[in-house]
Amino acid sequence: MLDGLPLATLIAAALALYALGVFAFIVLENRSPQSTFAWFFLMLLLPGVGLGVYVLFGRSWRAFSRENVLYKQLTGQGLNEQVRQLVEDQEPELEALAAGGPDLYRRLPHLLWASSRAPVTTAHRIDVLQDASEKYPRLLEDLRNARRHIHLVYYEWASDPFTEEIARILAERARAGVSVRALYDPIGSWSMLTRQYVRDLNATGVRLLPYSPLWNLHTISYRNHRKIVVIDGRIGYAGGLNLTEKHITGPEGFEGWRDTHVRLEGDAVTILQSVFATQWLNATGEALADPGFYPKADQKGRLSVQVVSSGPDSQFRTIRQLYIAMISMAKDHVYIQSPFCVLDESLAEVIKASAMSGVKVWLMIAPSGAEGQLAYRAGMTYARDLARAGVRVLLYKGAYFHAKTISVDSCACSIGSANMDVRSFAINYETNLVIYDEGVTRELEADFLADVQRCEAFSAERYDERPFPARLGDSVMRLFSPLL
Repeated sequence: MLDGLPLATLIAAALALYALGVFAFIVLENRSPQSTFAWFFLMLLLPGVGLGVYVLFGRSWRAFSRENVLYKQLTGQGLNEQVRQLVEDQEPELEALAAGGPDLYRRLPHLLWASSRAPVTTAHRIDVLQDASEKYPRLLEDLRNARRHIHLVYYEWASDPFTEEIARILAERARAGVSVRALYDPIGSWSMLTRQYVRDLNATGVRLLPYSPLWNLHTISYRNHRKIVVIDGRIGYAGGLNLTEKHITGPEGFEGWRDTHVRLEGDAVTILQSVFATQWLNATGEALADPGFYPKADQKGRLSVQVVSSGPDSQFRTIRQLYIAMISMAKDHVYIQSPFCVLDESLAEVIKASAMSGVKVWLMIAPSGAEGQLAYRAGMTYARDLARAGVRVLLYKGAYFHAKTISVDSCACSIGSANMDVRSFAINYETNLVIYDEGVTRELEADFLADVQRCEAFSAERYDERPFPARLGDSVMRLFSPLL
């Protein structure tokens, strides 16, 4: 007892003050109600520990991230004249794209320009690369032919026989006078990338550095999930494939790895270069201002492209807006691929409303993964809700499924690094390519329909017949989906 008060009363009062303080702290973040209550529940369930997890992983973009500011510096203060010129040319580019095309060509580019200042640019060549068997040989060839610089940023970078070949090429290019800069994510590459690999590669003149090192606890939740390569400012890669041999062999328990990447040439590469430059500036303090990093394309492209990036510091959740807009603008069909299906209420309602209005909505997802099952199990509950609304949900079988694509009405498509989940929309740094071209989109849709042959149709009725403990476990996982 203390001054006549029972110990139990003091403990109850302390817990009440803790709950009140935690609730006020989270509410002031003004995040979604689902996310607010999920974090509040976690902090009550695990006092102290939950608060620590929130400080490290749950804060909004206002906390410490500053990439959006750095990007504005790169494009608005003369560090990058070519990017600035592309930005200034937007009005005629937007008008030209909208002229004579479907309504989506008018509305979607304007949305992405207003939301994230993603300029409409052009490419004179776009190759959709399905799986590592198509991407890796092309990438190795382009790296070997680099003459001025190589820039890479990857979420996962492993130390294995395939990446040893990458290291040999990068080292040889560095010795030949090519400047090589590379960023890896230390969380994504955890247990995969050895210190010896990094030291050996840096000793050759290559600069291989972590983005947001682990000891920076205040930014540990802000993960770089991008997979970008820029070579000589003229060739760019972006999509879902990382740098690891498991993309060739498949992770344990799977017969392979199914993914999608893009190789492109043209002025759109300049924007990919600016994305890398922003992350490099944030990680190292070095501004890549040399005009040689941003050469003007040799020829005018006919393919319109928007490079759309988002992160925890974005004013708007641009890629989430991109997905909602593409789905809501579909008139005939929309094909979606994502390993995860962890949706917020707005996106879920848009998908269901589109399907119920007569649009053919097909969603292809991974039923399980090689590392942790929480997100996949939560995703099954969302899949059930979507299937009941008329969405055709497809579960990819055999290989691990990791593609992140959307195609709409055979006229526009998006290929990138962003999953259909809360983390990709709000916490990770992501980059997608939005391509406004019928030929490229039809090619992607043909690949999607070929993938359907490897899928099993999800059935809400069969799901409801699963044992009660399994369904309860999935629903419990869903409670934490705003935190994933």
